[in-house]
Parts: sequence; C-alpha cells; structure tokens
Amino acid sequence: MDQRPNIILLMADQMRADCMGIAGHPDVKTPYLDALAADGVIYPNAYAACPTCVPARAALYTGMSQEHTGRVGYEDRVPWNYAHTLAGELSKAGYYTQCVGKMHVHPLRNNLGFHDVRLHDGYLHAYRYPDTPSYEDQRVADDYYWWLKQELGVAADPVDNGTDCNSWVARPWMYEEKYHPTNWVANECLDFLRRRDRSMPFFLMASFVRPHPPVDAPEYYFNLYKDKDLAPPCRGDWDDEERMYRDGHRYNAQSAPSDPEYIRQLRVGYYGAITHMDHQIGRLISALVEQRLMDNTVILFCADHGEMLGDHLMFMKAKPYQGSARVPMFLSGPEKYVGGHRRLCGDLVELRDVMPTLLELAGAPIPDTVDGVSMLHPVTREWLHGEHTLGQDSMHYIVTKRDKYIWYSQTGKELYFDLEKDPHETHNAIGDGDCQSRIAQLRNNLIQALAGREEGYSDGRQLIVGRTPLTVLSRAR
Repeated sequence: MDQRPNIILLMADQMRADCMGIAGHPDVKTPYLDALAADGVIYPNAYAACPTCVPARAALYTGMSQEHTGRVGYEDRVPWNYAHTLAGELSKAGYYTQCVGKMHVHPLRNNLGFHDVRLHDGYLHAYRYPDTPSYEDQRVADDYYWWLKQELGVAADPVDNGTDCNSWVARPWMYEEKYHPTNWVANECLDFLRRRDRSMPFFLMASFVRPHPPVDAPEYYFNLYKDKDLAPPCRGDWDDEERMYRDGHRYNAQSAPSDPEYIRQLRVGYYGAITHMDHQIGRLISALVEQRLMDNTVILFCADHGEMLGDHLMFMKAKPYQGSARVPMFLSGPEKYVGGHRRLCGDLVELRDVMPTLLELAGAPIPDTVDGVSMLHPVTREWLHGEHTLGQDSMHYIVTKRDKYIWYSQTGKELYFDLEKDPHETHNAIGDGDCQSRIAQLRNNLIQALAGREEGYSDGRQLIVGRTPLTVLSRAR
C-alpha cells in the first residue's frame, strides 16, 4: 500500500486574506477553516502576483511566474498549453487526481493533467457569446449548469435573480440551499471520496467559486451578518473620491459604489458567502474523519486573489493593494508532513509556490520550468514583483515582508506603504523624506524585473511611462 499522503487543495475564489476568524477578522466566522489552520502553518505574507482569476490560476497550476506563464492580465479564450502542471506531475507520480469546481482554463474542458474534472467555473460571459461553439458554451460544458438544468428545468440559471459575476449587487440565493454551487462542490467532493481508487493516494482540488460574485449566499448566511455592526472599510489619505462619485453608480465598476448602503450589502453578502463555504468545507472534514483519512492527508488552503470590498473606495480585484493582492494561505495536516501546529510563518510566498510544495509532499520531481519554491523549507525571497494589465490602471508593484512600492505604467503615479507601521495602507509615504532611499531601492528592483520585457516598461536604468500594456505575452499566444 502506498504510504504517501493524500493531498487536498482547498481553494476559494476572490477571498481576502483577512477574512478568517483565525486571521483576526472582527466579523467573519470561519470555524472549520480556523480549525484546519490551527493544525498547521499559516502564511500571512502570501500573495497573488497577478491578482485576477486567469493569471493567478496559471501561476498556481504551473508553478511559474506571470512573466513565464505569459498571462499578465485577464483575458479569456486564450489556449492553455503548458508542458508541466501540478495535476499532470502528480498524475505521473502515481496519484489519482480529481478537480471539483473552478478551473478557469481554455478550452473549458482542458483537464490540465487531472484524471477527472467535475467543472463549475461560475458565470463567465465569454463562454455564452453567440460565436461560442455549442460544446464550449458553459451551459453545456459546465457540469454544475448541466446538473442544475436536470434538477430544476432547462431554463434554470443562477443569475435569473439579476446578479452578475462582477457586480456588487447582493441578494440571497433564490433556490433551495442544496442547489447552490457551493453545496454542489462539497457534494461532488464527497462522491469522489466514495468512488476513489483506494489503492492509490489521491490529489483532490476542491475549488469553490464563492465568495466571487454573484454575491448570493443562502438566506441563512445573509442573516448572520445583515444586522451586525460591521467594521467599516479602510480609508486612506490617497483615496480617489472623485473617481468613486464618477463611477460609483456602475454595478461593475472598479470603484466602490457611491451609496454606502450598497457597500454594506456587499460586505454582508460576501461574509455570508465565506461562512457558507466554510460550513460546506466542514462536511468534507467530517467525511475525512469518518473515513479515517485525516492522519494521512495534507490540506493546503488558498485563494486565487482577494477583493477590495470597499477599501479605499475600490471594488473587485486586479489591484496592488492588500485587499486584492494578498491571499489566505495555510498548510494543515499531520506534524510529520507540515512540521508543526498553529505556527505563523512570515516568509514571503506566492501562488507559484503551491506546485513545488505539493510535489515535494508527494515525493515527485519538480520540473525545471517551475519558478516557485517549496514552502516546506524556509523561503528566502526578499521581494516579489506583481503586476496586472488594466487599461489606464495597469500597474506593477514590489512587495516585501515590510513594505510595498507601486508604479502605474500609464501615468507614472507612484505609491509607497510601510506595511509594518501601516498594514491597512492608509498613508501614501511616497513623498516622505525619510523613505526616499528605500523607495529608490524598491523602484530599482522593479526596473530590473521589467528589463527586457517586450512591452518596453524598462530600459534597465529607468521606468518608461506610457508603453502599451499587454494582457497576454507572446510566449502564451
């Protein structure tokens, strides 16, 4: 019998790093995630270098930096062709590999090395366009949508309640709770445990779409927060109020809604979605306990990116600030695998580090294409280069354990935050005299990181403003 550990990758979509009880959040309740984290190692300095779904998942699935995946912004329907993937390497190493939930690759049914995928990508506009082949339309290709129509009729669609996949409009789920995609992911994970090949160790990726919008947790979970006196969003001396009042009536704007009641409703629904997911994760934990698997199973929990949630008058992701770029990350399991319980590890880690970590746990070789490093050992990374293409808001950032430098490539705007003194990024210290040598150091790190890039952002000596940003580099085209 193979004695290597089973591996579970629990993944949330668009979940902030601070939105767990064990992370000290004053409002969000996450009893099952807290219990798992208490039995492992927590990484409070974990980031998504390119913080939206597609580029962040590319880094996680391949172990590569965004420069090497070629995905430096969000763009759907660009084929995924990578020689080495997390699931592919684990499959070659003798693991049975199963994904349940969100993949967000192209084509939709690209298994990316998994033996089997039970797919639910959430609502994706790009896969409902009229020029989408019928077999690639998500209402056919997505297993959850296919199942929901079998259960509730051919017209059933979760967005019939007027919500959207990138909207701050929030309302309770309109069907019975058992039909919610969060429940469906848990159900399919439990079914995998029933039907797995018990002669093989398994790798299960349980990939929840929530708390990514639509913000539609079941009513019970909305009610947990709707009457609470919630902590307010973070504000800073650099916030752009003019932009919020200009764009704040658009349901899918990058700015927060200008009506504070909408911000409150968003936070109520978002927190409810997290607690709902947490309780469904509790079902999975119970199944692992009942099947006596916990003593030989390692669980890594993370998210692909965060959510601004009204902080600094902003909404959504693709931003360099902590609410968007920092992600929850912990490794939980028997001490012989994870090396200790309820331990904080301040190392600077990124989603590219997930693949080498899990491959080492499996005793599998780590391909030389991998840029990440295993978190089972000290990670000595001193700084991380992050970026995201977003039109005039295209940006790059350098983050360390203690501070952050941000550069907007189209305008030249710069920001600097001392994260040790100012973890909520309330003061832009770019003009502070005592910070100039440090800012110059971080700026030079960015100049070197961007030197030689095809966009021409850097000539090796200085940053060049106004170069045309790309969402996908030529290597991925």
